[in-house]
Amino acid sequence: MPRVRLMVLVLPALVFCCLGVSRVLAAETKGPASSEGKIFELRIYKTFPGKLEDLHKRFREHTCRLFKKHGIELVGFWVPTEGEEAKDTLIYIVAFPNKEAQAKAWKAFQSDPEWIKARDESHRHGVIVEKVQSKNMKAVDYSPIQ
Repeated sequence: MPRVRLMVLVLPALVFCCLGVSRVLAAETKGPASSEGKIFELRIYKTFPGKLEDLHKRFREHTCRLFKKHGIELVGFWVPTEGEEAKDTLIYIVAFPNKEAQAKAWKAFQSDPEWIKARDESHRHGVIVEKVQSKNMKAVDYSPIQ
């Protein structure tokens, strides 16, 4: 369990470092980016046994496209490489301009008939996700990702 906690604490920093260079270069062409208000949301999904591939399929075929449709910026997706969590865990980070945009986007996504249909169809052989953890984060002033 301590290894999982360490991974959850270190993962966002690694993501920000890896993606930061391209974001900083892009920001140079658009002018300085403001981190004022921007929200990054870390989400960790634990699936029921044997359901991780079903969750991947739903994200590949439906969820990612619908996130974009509703203004949910995709930052990245990961799975643990070791331990029991490698069998049942999906970790991802999404971003929003601010907390209000986050609330609006999630509400629109969750009420989208296409999402409801995709979710219900993916549950034909049982519910996929057992537990969802979510944590809002903001970039610090020295972070390369804004």
